[in-house]
Amino acid sequence: MRFGIVGTGMIAEFHAKAISELPGCSVVACMDSIAERSDLFSRKYGCAGYSDLGKFLAHPGMDIVTICTPSGAHMETAVAAAEAGKHLIVEKPIEVTLDRIDAIIEACDKKGVSLTGVFMSRYGEAARILKKAVDGGRFGRLVMGGAHIKWWRSQEYYDKGVWKGTKRFDGGGALINQGIHAIDLLQWYMGPVDSVFAYGAMLAHERIEVEDTAVAAIRFKSGALGIVEGSTAAYPGFPKRIEISGSAGSATLEEDTLPAWSFAEERSEDADIRNRFPAAIGVGGAADPAAIGYEGHKRQFADVVKALGAGEKTLVDGREARKAVELILAFYRSAETGREVKLPL
Repeated sequence: MRFGIVGTGMIAEFHAKAISELPGCSVVACMDSIAERSDLFSRKYGCAGYSDLGKFLAHPGMDIVTICTPSGAHMETAVAAAEAGKHLIVEKPIEVTLDRIDAIIEACDKKGVSLTGVFMSRYGEAARILKKAVDGGRFGRLVMGGAHIKWWRSQEYYDKGVWKGTKRFDGGGALINQGIHAIDLLQWYMGPVDSVFAYGAMLAHERIEVEDTAVAAIRFKSGALGIVEGSTAAYPGFPKRIEISGSAGSATLEEDTLPAWSFAEERSEDADIRNRFPAAIGVGGAADPAAIGYEGHKRQFADVVKALGAGEKTLVDGREARKAVELILAFYRSAETGREVKLPL
């Protein structure tokens, strides 16, 4: 598979490194509206560089386009790439409004191309062990679920990025940018949401339009209850944590470790799981957005390549990637109105 990358900022580096390690895959082209950045990236990764989207999409033999532009600018590029017959991998959030997400989905459906949203946390080994336990009924009746994202971003982080902290291009703050991976995992485990009530505030930063701290209560359609805590104002930053509790067991996923794993009916594999996935060491991207590594992207991109080869759907297609955004937008609507918000929006 031959990949093209649109947007050559920090996250594009992770995409390029992940693709370069996939058998039979390569980056053949990149595009950035700033020609100097495109030229630099193209020299670094040995690919063609463009500053014009039309010329980029006409690059011969390109199969998949990954989109790494600011979140609120995904739609235009994604729709153009779909219309050019390219399969798509779009960074999180796939877009910042449901109308813009639906426009991408519609364009991909019309052209019969694959659409994937980047949620690489689903591909961690511990994350998938937890999903298997949930789906297998090991927790009994699910009663509570929590996503806790107490991270830290300096004022410089927002000041140096002209689009960071803006409603138009970031779509929001701590929840839709930093917290979205944990929120996606929470709804993946706990199932569809019935209603939410949320508060949001900007408490420790200046010159941004969005929340740096938010909390939300959730009622799932199953009857279970949940909570989300998200912040970029919690110094020094802590690993993201998912807590799942049921009538027959409880577990905690911290980054991709399982520091808590306990069930009423112990199985032979449980002791091994506890030994293999002890508490997380270090804080990963909690304090530094560049400290995440690219193994998760590599696993997800490999899933996309495999699915395309088999003519199957990827784990996180466009409609699946839409779910976390819809939930976060419900949080925002509740925080703005001071009222409970029902889903779907």
